[in-house]
Amino acid sequence: MNKKKQQTEQTKKKIADAAKVLFMQKGYKASSIEEIVKATGCSAGNIYYHFKSKEGLFLHLMEEWDKEWEERWLTKEQQYPTIIEKLHGMAEHLALDQFNHPLTKAMDEFFNNSEKASDVEERINEMVKGYLDFNRQLLQKGIDNGELHVTNAAGLAVILDSLLYGLSQHTRRMERDETLAAYRLAMDVFLHGIANPPR
Repeated sequence: MNKKKQQTEQTKKKIADAAKVLFMQKGYKASSIEEIVKATGCSAGNIYYHFKSKEGLFLHLMEEWDKEWEERWLTKEQQYPTIIEKLHGMAEHLALDQFNHPLTKAMDEFFNNSEKASDVEERINEMVKGYLDFNRQLLQKGIDNGELHVTNAAGLAVILDSLLYGLSQHTRRMERDETLAAYRLAMDVFLHGIANPPR
């Protein structure tokens, strides 16, 4: 990496790190570009150059969060030999991450803000597509090795993502143990259903 590119990356990281602290402390809405300027010593123009908008900056932090989550999950995934154990492990990993992550409150505010630029909507759609692809690949492994009898991995991926997204909303006000129990139950229901087999 040449010196100019290295300085650019350092500036981008400096802005992102300072903004992350503000978003954690004040939430998404109350953190302004002016405050990020003060916290970083960078100009507003510099912030817009790297991130285009406050939304773009927050999305960058969310993308970093996603990468960190996936890296941590991939180091744990090998502990779970079957797809059923993997799904239970993933649900627990998600529950704990959501419960402990300092940007959770700001993320709720961000998604509840209805006005978003089209490029921001596109990036959100790409993130969601990434979640669905991740789920589909995981479920396809279970189909391929005979653990799952429903063979529509794409359909199952949408259902799983919807289930996990709904849980993330409903467990916001729960305590840690209650959150974990809800995620475990949800994964049991997803894998085994709730109806008794026909007689």
